Amino acid sequence: MQDLFAFIDSQTDYVVDLQRGLTAIPAVGPKNGGEGEGAKADFLRGHLRSLGFQDVRDYPAPDPSVPRGERPNLAAVIPGRDRSRTLWIISHLDIVPPGDLSLWHSDPYDVVRKGDLLIGRGVDDNQQGLVSSLLVARHFLEKNIQPPMNYGLLFVSDEETGSVFGLDYVLREHGQIFGEDDLFLIPDFGQPDSALVEVAEKSMFWLKITVSGRQCHASTPEEGRNTLVASADLILRIRGLYAEYADRDGLFDPAMSTFEPTKKEANVGNINTIPGRDVFYVDMRVLPHYSLDALLARIQEMGREVEAAHEVGIAYETVQREQAAPPTPPDAEIVRRTMAAVRRVYGGEPKAVGIGGGTVAAFLRRRGFQAVVWATLMHFAHQPNETSSIANTLGDAKVMGAVLLG
Repeated sequence: MQDLFAFIDSQTDYVVDLQRGLTAIPAVGPKNGGEGEGAKADFLRGHLRSLGFQDVRDYPAPDPSVPRGERPNLAAVIPGRDRSRTLWIISHLDIVPPGDLSLWHSDPYDVVRKGDLLIGRGVDDNQQGLVSSLLVARHFLEKNIQPPMNYGLLFVSDEETGSVFGLDYVLREHGQIFGEDDLFLIPDFGQPDSALVEVAEKSMFWLKITVSGRQCHASTPEEGRNTLVASADLILRIRGLYAEYADRDGLFDPAMSTFEPTKKEANVGNINTIPGRDVFYVDMRVLPHYSLDALLARIQEMGREVEAAHEVGIAYETVQREQAAPPTPPDAEIVRRTMAAVRRVYGGEPKAVGIGGGTVAAFLRRRGFQAVVWATLMHFAHQPNETSSIANTLGDAKVMGAVLLG
């Protein structure tokens, strides 16, 4: 273990050089206006070969919306003494666009180093974790040391826009590469203090609700059907779901399900018109044991009551819906290994937690795999002047190595 840690501590220049090479290749998916991850995968494939990987596999997902017609997914494995199981570190190739360039202090695709910090699009999300995983591999390959179990690196596409062409595709079409006893660490969520190990997610449900009535002059309201009033009634009823879905789970913060009306579309352009159409949205994050089918049925039941009370029609459209996967048990092997490794490298007392949003770990958990999402991140993902820490990159590599060595 100490030899591994000493090697990692000597790799600052490697971290900077690799981050610079990766960042220079914009890997933006087509839904975000880019051409995909192909060029970045080419660069990475060549780098894996240069490190000495003998087992590099391609699992391209067909996608006619990119020039190459496919989205890359790469796997690279170092055989271990125990060939029956693999520790997989999964990172993603795609990035989000830089956004408003006037908010950047430098070219987003040209890494700037300021002491311990690296600035550029993708250096945090998800290249920090990607580089950390390669540091561990580089040690075993350069020293010609066989790890105790297989060490597998998986680099996937499309994480930023749903993973249909990424991990979801790999599991659907090439799931045989994973064994039932494999362990999975995804370095794509975390806190600056390294303390949170994500093991569960709430269900996520975004609902668009359209209320249709009859527009009229505000001075003669009896001639119309006021959809804003009806929307307000339904919004308050939906807020009542807090009382109906009142269970709490201390794994999550907040510990309860949430039901929040959020976005509202414009209805009429002037004050003296009663709106005949009103559209609003609800963001719901629901504890895993609740059924989203039952939740939608309850909202529709409320809607029927509002329709009768206000003589309007109500339509529902699912914007995003994800029934939560079964949690990874807090006492699972990958959780125990990760927590022990974090204690060894960073100190403190890490905590197993659930979060309100979705991660790619859900695809693994639905298939019964033990997966955690963990990293030491500074919360710069998707922001202008995205920043990562070299020290955290090295430290997280030590954690990955300690997880592998047990």
